[in-house]
Amino acid sequence: MSTNQSSVTNVLSAAGPPQGARAPLGGSAVREATNVGAFIFDMDGTMIDSMASHAKSWVAFVQQHGIEIDIPDLMRRTTGRTGAECMRELFQRDMTDAEAWGYIAIKEQLYRDLFAPIFAEVVGFKQFAAQALQRGLKLGVGTAGDRHNIAFAMQRLCLPQAPHAVVGGDEGLPGKPQPAIFLEAARRMGIRPEDCIVFEDAPLGIEAARRAGMRAVAICTSHRAEELAGPHVIAAAGNYLELIESKFLETLHVATA
Repeated sequence: MSTNQSSVTNVLSAAGPPQGARAPLGGSAVREATNVGAFIFDMDGTMIDSMASHAKSWVAFVQQHGIEIDIPDLMRRTTGRTGAECMRELFQRDMTDAEAWGYIAIKEQLYRDLFAPIFAEVVGFKQFAAQALQRGLKLGVGTAGDRHNIAFAMQRLCLPQAPHAVVGGDEGLPGKPQPAIFLEAARRMGIRPEDCIVFEDAPLGIEAARRAGMRAVAICTSHRAEELAGPHVIAAAGNYLELIESKFLETLHVATA
């Protein structure tokens, strides 16, 4: 069996437990966070339950291009990085932005075709976001996904209110673990980085939050809580219903201008 064929059976483990199942949380209990002005959400695996479809699209893409690679390992190295960064990592060579984004357009169309029939939010996301808005918090999105994936997600999520800021991975900023995407989301919302909490499902994103000087909540859809740990991580949950049930929002003090 080829590496790519065997990877098909491993993609779900790379993407984490299915939604509806409780991820093993571990770690410390929720810690109180003060002076919170905004939440910044990663998109894939954090707002939408898309990581299994991303894994399968990588399998299809490398098969089309005759590349033998360990897909779970590729995802561990690239989840949170921009499309151009991912393609340079995959092909292990320098390439122009035009070439890299041409490849990513093919890969992401495969992803959207796979995920569209089974599109789902991470359990409880819209309810949690609505409750955060009711408490006066601003909501931003900071994702390495490109504008096409962002539009795809937003059209299907049908949020009652558009995010206050959306920053994507095709805007010329470096991907995670560099903090630029999260810092730009905070800037566009007019909120100090230290008054933002990032919600993330991947280690590179958790590290980007730390480098941005922001606190973080680990959403354990694609990694275990211990893989997303850090001194700035104030809570971990398998989905947003768990955060609602733990009264996470009630531990926060909304910053006032």
